[in-house]
Amino acid sequence: MLLKIIRNVLGYGIAAADKLTRPKAMARSPEQQARVNAQTANMTLYQFTACPFCIKTRRAIHILGLNIQTMDAMNDTQARNELQQMGGKVQVPCLRIQEAGKDDIWMYESGDIIQYLQKSFG
Repeated sequence: MLLKIIRNVLGYGIAAADKLTRPKAMARSPEQQARVNAQTANMTLYQFTACPFCIKTRRAIHILGLNIQTMDAMNDTQARNELQQMGGKVQVPCLRIQEAGKDDIWMYESGDIIQYLQKSFG
């Protein structure tokens, strides 16, 4: 119980520090941003607010100027169930990529997600 409290205090502290120290997002022309928004409309990040790896991933998404929906898999039962049943495990961060006519891709590991996003949109 004490460990959980310490972890939450530290996690929310890191999340607050991240919000206060975020650099500016990547600048794009309105047309380029519209294309990027269309490409990211089929992406969802399942995350926990205070998870350091999720914070790292959200920070990269912000820096890249991406409009990716986030789902709180800790407090949202439906999001947690989707992650468990369709993704196969409750592990965050997880980027769900939906493509028409294809099976969804469930990408775990912050490093892999960030590398994919930088390669695709950086």
